[in-house]
Amino acid sequence: MTPKKVKKGRKKVKFKTITIKVTARQKKSLMNYSKSRHTTPNKLIKKAIRPLLENYSDLVVTVNKQEKLNQLELF
Repeated sequence: MTPKKVKKGRKKVKFKTITIKVTARQKKSLMNYSKSRHTTPNKLIKKAIRPLLENYSDLVVTVNKQEKLNQLELF
């Protein structure tokens, strides 16, 4: 008898929730646009921001700290 080969599954993708606030008019506009394109609002938003999400994942961000001067320099 030969041992069975074990298939390696895909690594589970972790999702995070992001909440945004939109006005009632913006929501109505989003829903109408989604219906006209036969898609969901979530897919529509993800498609719109995909270039920003994909291209900057490995970007190293540097933050410049400036010292706060609490005293007035006269001389």
